[in-house]
Amino acid sequence: MDDNLRELAEKLGLSVRFTDAGLIRKDYEVSEDIIRRIASALGYNAWTSEDVNNSLAEFERRKWSRTLEPIYVVEEGNVEFTAVIPSSRLDAAFDIIAAPENSGPGMFGQLSFRVNDTGERYVLNEVELARIEIRINTTLSFGYYNLSFKVDEDIYYATLAVAPRRCYENAALASGKIWGLNIQLYSLKSEHNWGIGDFTDLAELVKIAARNGANIIGLNPLNVLNHTYPEDASPYSSLSRLFMNPMYIDIENVPEFNPSDREEHLEQIKELRESELIRYTEVYQLKVKLLEEFYKRFKFGKDQNRQTDYQRYCESKGVDLEKMATFQCLYDEKCSFNWGGGWRAWEKDFQDFNSEGMQKYIAAHKDKIEFFKFMQFEAERQFDLAYQTAVECGLRLGFYRDLPVGVSADSTEVWSNPELFIPGVGAGAPPDAFFPAGQKWCLGTFNPFVLKDKCYQPFIKILRANMRSAGALRIDHVMGLMRLYIIPDDGTAGTYLYFNFRDMLNIVALESHLNQCMIVGESIGNVPEGFMDTLRARNVYSLGVLWAERFDAGWGDFRSPQQYPEYAFTSIGTHDMAPLRMWWFGYDIALMRSLDIIDNDEVQAQAYQKREADRWKLLHVLDINGVWPEDNFRKADYLFGEAYPEGIEEAVHRFGARTVSKVFLAQPEDIFHVEKMQNLPGVDRDKHPNWRRKLPVNLEKFEEDIAFIRNIKAIRRER
Repeated sequence: MDDNLRELAEKLGLSVRFTDAGLIRKDYEVSEDIIRRIASALGYNAWTSEDVNNSLAEFERRKWSRTLEPIYVVEEGNVEFTAVIPSSRLDAAFDIIAAPENSGPGMFGQLSFRVNDTGERYVLNEVELARIEIRINTTLSFGYYNLSFKVDEDIYYATLAVAPRRCYENAALASGKIWGLNIQLYSLKSEHNWGIGDFTDLAELVKIAARNGANIIGLNPLNVLNHTYPEDASPYSSLSRLFMNPMYIDIENVPEFNPSDREEHLEQIKELRESELIRYTEVYQLKVKLLEEFYKRFKFGKDQNRQTDYQRYCESKGVDLEKMATFQCLYDEKCSFNWGGGWRAWEKDFQDFNSEGMQKYIAAHKDKIEFFKFMQFEAERQFDLAYQTAVECGLRLGFYRDLPVGVSADSTEVWSNPELFIPGVGAGAPPDAFFPAGQKWCLGTFNPFVLKDKCYQPFIKILRANMRSAGALRIDHVMGLMRLYIIPDDGTAGTYLYFNFRDMLNIVALESHLNQCMIVGESIGNVPEGFMDTLRARNVYSLGVLWAERFDAGWGDFRSPQQYPEYAFTSIGTHDMAPLRMWWFGYDIALMRSLDIIDNDEVQAQAYQKREADRWKLLHVLDINGVWPEDNFRKADYLFGEAYPEGIEEAVHRFGARTVSKVFLAQPEDIFHVEKMQNLPGVDRDKHPNWRRKLPVNLEKFEEDIAFIRNIKAIRRER
């Protein structure tokens, strides 16, 4: 690779070489074409040698073109930052004031500080510039500050974010270990819901969990999905991570609901409730039909308190809610019958929220836009009720929410802030031990330079929205705080893009304290060396998954409970992995072969051979830890998976609960002997019904089910 292109890649945070996380780790040299394309997408042309040279010069010029950065993210006790001034003013009179964010008049704080000349110089427009380092001696508590930097009579402004050294720790974990349930909310079946799990089901599950000694409920992402195409059901590919999915609204719990509303739809509700898979389009369209009627009743109703609550909600969400509701209205009008490339195919006026044409559209469609806001208002109200149930039932950690690593490229977030996202690329992952072909997620990716220019506000808003009503937040693919693997939309290979890891992690720590929400990092995949140690030092909990907690990169023995990470949320598997019974029989291997994910019989045979060895290893670790139920010891070796060992799920749950990890989460799929996967990554719904499987047992029957009774008893023996 050309040396100058390599230098540009380094300055932009693009890897020119990386190693994957496959079972047989491979090194990759990134092609010049990929580097040139992504560099240009970041705003630095790199198509020719001259372009590269100009971009290197421009990169350096931008570093020196402003006195202060838009934001400085620092840690308590180590508050220092740099500034750029003409070298002729090194002897100027300096002064610094820091006012806490949202402080009132007179709340300005004069600071004690020290200024050092770093010796760095640069000539811009015939003026020699100097970089100085400023260290604040005054103790600043964590929070956001409006920073004023005075050089003689000139004043410059920036945001100062002071982060605590460690993320928030919930007192519930100080005195021991807890356990809970990890669920996909949509998968809950009940005699009450309308074909998909809803927020009332969640509240009922909270009561069941509390009665059985659980202290946490883990949830799939609850973010709003595509209104026009409900079948786009992946909770990890949302329209906006700032808002909730109205699909989870319990129609019968909306204040404007009348019993007669249900009576005229009884037959359809019964069909949707009894269907094997979730019928997203029918469920959603039925709910929207009734919500539209409820909105009319609300708008012309006499409940002044509810209308006041709605107005307050809209004011608190501000322009972000306006953008999201407008996007849904536009999308429904323009893409209902022809996807046609999504919002990028719209007229130019409609690709810019601030255009004159867009404002005229908003005025002309005010009522429908208000309806979309109403759905958000009601979804959030019902989720808050479920959270209040968790508080009243005494769940010590409450809800454990899930923040996706990205957002759909055809989303409100990208449409309303296109400059914030890198055009023509999407996030994904190179090959690893679980997904040998790698993954192409097609998710929009922040431009790290623009993100900092916006003082990280888009990221901060997303954190706050998902920490709301949560005791803990799972950050999906937490390595994305440091780097993301990005792939050109029309390609299959990509490279890593590095973010300002220190800034991102400090903001996570700061927001965790401001929202009193613990942080958990999902780190299955390609983890940089030393990354997990850095997270642990900042009190970011890890995930311990039975299938991943093994020696020798997945080839060796299972770790014993004492060898699990202590500061971790541990489970048997995840939504992307085979449930226990499916894993035991190797049905996941057969499934992947049938879909050509495993592309030949020889590789399939090797997978079966490895699975046979893995079954032996699992039985062995369960044996030596003495976790089999006393009234149901294993009776055979079950060679080649010829039978399912009775009591194995109890043994595995007791094993998981015995680990030293602070939190253990059981999945209903493992408890109830489910043999099919919730999600098969990298496969579209035409090949596998991702995100559509319901649990085999109704919520009302959980506590009567012998599998539930025995497995919960097994867990509680150890917790």
